[in-house]
Amino acid sequence: MPVPSESSHSIPIAIVGGGPVGLMLALFLDRHGVRSVVFNLEEQVRQHPKGSTQNARTMEHYRRLGISSQIRSFGLPADHPTDVAYFTRFNADELARLPMPSEGDKMRAVAASGRTDQVPEPILRANQMYVEAFLLDHARSRPNVTLRFGSEVTSFRQDTSGVTLEAQNLSGETETWRALYLAGCDGGRSFVRRSLGIQYEGYAQLEQAFFGGRMFSTYLRAPTLYRDHLGARRAFQCWVINPQLRTAIVALNGSDEFILWTKAKSPDHTPSDDDIAQVMRICTGTDIPLEIIAHRPWAAGVALVAERFAADRVLLAGDAVHLFTPTGGFGMNTGVDDAANLAWKLAAMVQGWGGPHLLESYERERKPIARRNTGASRALASHIGDVTVPAELEEDSPAGAAARREVGRFLETFGEEFASIGVQLGARYDGSPIVWPDGAPPPDDYAAYVPSGVPGGRVPHVWLGDGRGHGDSLFDRLGVGFTLLRIGPNASNVDAMVSAARHRGIPLDVCEVNDAELRALYGRDLVLVRPDQHIAWRGDTVPDDVDRLLARAVGDL
Repeated sequence: MPVPSESSHSIPIAIVGGGPVGLMLALFLDRHGVRSVVFNLEEQVRQHPKGSTQNARTMEHYRRLGISSQIRSFGLPADHPTDVAYFTRFNADELARLPMPSEGDKMRAVAASGRTDQVPEPILRANQMYVEAFLLDHARSRPNVTLRFGSEVTSFRQDTSGVTLEAQNLSGETETWRALYLAGCDGGRSFVRRSLGIQYEGYAQLEQAFFGGRMFSTYLRAPTLYRDHLGARRAFQCWVINPQLRTAIVALNGSDEFILWTKAKSPDHTPSDDDIAQVMRICTGTDIPLEIIAHRPWAAGVALVAERFAADRVLLAGDAVHLFTPTGGFGMNTGVDDAANLAWKLAAMVQGWGGPHLLESYERERKPIARRNTGASRALASHIGDVTVPAELEEDSPAGAAARREVGRFLETFGEEFASIGVQLGARYDGSPIVWPDGAPPPDDYAAYVPSGVPGGRVPHVWLGDGRGHGDSLFDRLGVGFTLLRIGPNASNVDAMVSAARHRGIPLDVCEVNDAELRALYGRDLVLVRPDQHIAWRGDTVPDDVDRLLARAVGDL
């Protein structure tokens, strides 16, 4: 029986779910000086591989928190190729290779980058399980984060002034918490979302030969795979495609740990260790030493978005509002971007400078991005299923050689899945009620990012310092709250905006940038940047009714 609570607790924000999205939301709130509590059923983060992509935008968010350098240490070794390679078998023909820079190559490119280069924090191949463990340890050190790992939220109810919730720990003891707002970051089977009666919309699966329907990720160790079979042909992802099998392994530590993806033989099938050994036997042509650590199911081809992202004082983020297939690595990264959007708005409400309509903008801004990104991921998954495997693919004959060339040419078109810089950096909030429109935004392109000063998009990047380290990026000089950029020596006086922001209690920093190149990129002398690094407004002079401008930016119109 649950033990009655002996005390109740009060805190501004309660977060249900201690995965990367919930932890990042807590860390963002901590940066704003807002206290939160994070509930998570399990006592630790799950030690099973998930996504291996920390994309460029997520890395920028880590940079804002001062942890991007530490997180880069959890990636593949600096000299490990991040290529994607396709084989008939690991001991046979290589069909195609999509070359990608190693971590060392990327860091050297940053060091030599031009002033307006748009990727200060390149994509990182580091598995989510390593990063989550670090985020949890980091959250433990933060003064505004309370952790309740090993506690399950069993009920909640909201009223006009807050949310009351009950949580039970593994010993059966219960606690009562009172929060101003509750954030459900508790995954695809979200208790919070289901309690609100909110359903998903979209595609529950995609049936095709591979990356469709019920799939499994197997966490394994294969200590001789590189030494005896792949050698100089190692890659971040290694695929096997032949008439007998389609599968792939993903490098985790650059040495002996991998994820192996396999398709279930039937809807209720779970692979045995012998099944996995047989798959690896087909891939390598021989028995190899294996340690099977765990299997975990997932559904490929999923593209689901929740009907609603909020209900009054309860808001949802991450997998609780969007589910992806892993192609493109968009899932966790979209959730982190949710947290970046939501955190400053919750902080504004807690601190009293947010308007009554500010939280309404969360769904208005993030739901279109969820639809866009889940659609991109599903399209990429369908491309993989479109690979035709001729019966003669492995023949030592002219027909076999021709088949391998044809399949290889098709596979070489898959580079968009592993780049997709437009998805990573191109999220825009055009049409948002808290963004002042000014000009036509660039076209949305999954594979290309066009920096633009048009309000609604990520503020274009520029290196302001002579170096390429921390402190040299414009992003390093933006404030925790809003930042007003004064660009060029002739930018107008901004005292009126500073005064109006102070009157409203809106945190506002002014950043002076005497840079003609940046002025051309932004298109105006003044640019108002939101706490999530998206542009709220731009102009050449502070408007006469500056209070109305700020009122709209914080949801008070």
